[in-house]
Amino acid sequence: MTILQASKIYKSYGNKFNKQEVLKGIDVTIGKGEFVSIMGASGSGKTTLLNVLSSIDQVSQGSIQIEGKEMTTLKEKQLAEFRKHHLGFIFQEYNLLDTLTVKENILLPLSITKVSKQEADAKFKEVADELGIYELKDKYPNEISGGQKQRTSAARAFIHEPSIIFADEPTGALDSKSASDLLNKLRQLNQRRQATIVMVTHDPVAASYCGRVIFIKDGQMYTQLNKGEQTRQTFFQDIMKTQGVLGGVQYEY
Repeated sequence: MTILQASKIYKSYGNKFNKQEVLKGIDVTIGKGEFVSIMGASGSGKTTLLNVLSSIDQVSQGSIQIEGKEMTTLKEKQLAEFRKHHLGFIFQEYNLLDTLTVKENILLPLSITKVSKQEADAKFKEVADELGIYELKDKYPNEISGGQKQRTSAARAFIHEPSIIFADEPTGALDSKSASDLLNKLRQLNQRRQATIVMVTHDPVAASYCGRVIFIKDGQMYTQLNKGEQTRQTFFQDIMKTQGVLGGVQYEY
């Protein structure tokens, strides 16, 4: 079942005298329950693609459908309503509110719905347990580590069971152990909940946790890799080879 269908996506900035074309006719299809990574060299358009797919930014031309709803024709109020129920976000910089506890931050998406306190508490316990942060529920963001902050951010993205979760460099600010902890948790949530995750990353290690990697070059689809039955280590090597062809940064595993 297709969750997201994007066709002939163009995005440019500037005016007709000084126009920069960032996305040049990209087609993307994401199926329900997929964990997909978008990769590309700096300036390739991968973050712009994530932004337009997630409705943070608008396309210049093209069609984006999420669960059959055409996103490009929705007014801002309709978009806000759609995001509230169907989309989840994990950002590199956590975007937690310092004045709220871990539990209060995670419950934010439910605070604007009609979920009862009892149901909200049950959902909180379930997702916080899955991400290993339940015991931190009464702490504030300045009292926990970067990895714990990002797992709090992930719990907030998952708690209202959105149709699709967009993650923008979620491991970018984390050390390698915190990053692998987070990616393992995301993969478990993806498998247990059949959660659909689309993640932008520059890191082939992070991408190797996904089932499919889409490579963008100069604003266009370059190629894609499917993990299939490969081990994560073998998939990582394939990602590295493709990234090398693209001229990306080489990493040691």
